[in-house]
Amino acid sequence: MDRQQLKSKFKQACDLLRNEIASVNYIVQLSWMLFLKLYDELEDERELKAELKGEEYQRNIPPSYRWKDWIHKDWRSEELIDFINNKLFPFLSRLDGDGEKELIATIFSGKEIQNFLKDGYKLREVALLLDELKFRTREDIYVISALYEELLPEIGEMGKYAGEYYTPRPIIRLMVKIVNPRLGEKILDPFLGSSGFLIESYSHILKSIGVFTTKGTKILHDMFYGQDKKDIPYLIGIMNLLLHDLPTSHIYKVDTFADDIRKIQEKEKVDIILTNPPFGGKFDERFKVNFPVKSSNTELMALQYVMRKIKQGGRVGIVVPEGVLSNTTGPFVRVRKELLENYNVHTIVSLPKGVFTASGKTPVKTNLLFFDKTGPAEEIWYYEIQPPEEMKNFTKTRPMRDEDWQDCYEKWQNREVSENSWIVKIDGIDEETYELTPRNPNKLKEKEYRPAGEILEDVLREEKEVMELFEELQEILR
Repeated sequence: MDRQQLKSKFKQACDLLRNEIASVNYIVQLSWMLFLKLYDELEDERELKAELKGEEYQRNIPPSYRWKDWIHKDWRSEELIDFINNKLFPFLSRLDGDGEKELIATIFSGKEIQNFLKDGYKLREVALLLDELKFRTREDIYVISALYEELLPEIGEMGKYAGEYYTPRPIIRLMVKIVNPRLGEKILDPFLGSSGFLIESYSHILKSIGVFTTKGTKILHDMFYGQDKKDIPYLIGIMNLLLHDLPTSHIYKVDTFADDIRKIQEKEKVDIILTNPPFGGKFDERFKVNFPVKSSNTELMALQYVMRKIKQGGRVGIVVPEGVLSNTTGPFVRVRKELLENYNVHTIVSLPKGVFTASGKTPVKTNLLFFDKTGPAEEIWYYEIQPPEEMKNFTKTRPMRDEDWQDCYEKWQNREVSENSWIVKIDGIDEETYELTPRNPNKLKEKEYRPAGEILEDVLREEKEVMELFEELQEILR
């Protein structure tokens, strides 16, 4: 099947699901169905290899429950729905064993992972379309994984999920280039989402070394670590890793904040952390005891976790809202103080508000914070990414692209100072607040020397708007 046929079949399946299932649940339905189809092919391949060696392979999903056995059976509509809901899902959720059996059981025991189709004929129609997608070559896998990833921003557009599972790929690629993961390093995303950071790290390593040797492939299987506490991102993260032919042996469904960070041993730490933690989420009050600085702010607690989880000499890239850098209340100040005194905070990239609009996040001001566990820094290099001149902000129709950060990366390599980049000496940072808010000195100068007439016009315009609002309010109160 050529690329165009693959795209056509995939799109048909998605369109059928969209027509039958409301909201983002169609992506959940697609994900678990794709997972079972892909896993069935994986077990077929293992079975064939074992047979060629004269060995026997024991399948994790046995006959009658395996994908190809139930999708090709001639069911009545209600029979198929009954099988999926009352036999297949319960069986998979109770798979007993470690490794992949445990992973499958974890996925299908999630409350949010379910069959949303009520019509068995529609379900079989979708399943047969997906069954035509063959993952015989790396090219096939690439096409399907790219199509699948194109769907993921839709999760953020649904208000229920607030875009917390998907980080725009251009941002991830910039962060990966700056952190520069290498073969053999343990890479962790403690807030996994759709596995974008792990996938782009793999792609980055592959580009740097070319083709993996047998030894390199074995090393690869102990490199990628991920954690997420929610059913849907866990399923989608696993699905995305499988589509990119990446190992899932160190992907765990756990609440990262349940880990007592004061007791993390050096052997448990990792070389690289790349992550985008949830903003403004609900923090489980029970877990406050696990952190030296107590707060209900999930972003601040995430930063503390990352600081304690990175090993000596390790490297971190994390997305943070501006409040983490600017808030001058006690917990924020104490965490920033520790960060500056014990870590090499070398780079902060300021993002415009519209960067996360396409993935559904609230358009808060965000920054990319980079630091190493190599001791205190002497200076921080700042860069302010700007949308193209003709735009005020990035939008859903014109999201951020790789070319929008090229200048940032080129200047970062030599820590150049320019119109959009500047350096702040650590000894010049306020020791009462340790505030790290990006303030472009070039823009401050522009504001300082604005023409008086222009400022007066702004004041008069704002005063006029205020008066108009007062008049409207008076009319309402009459």
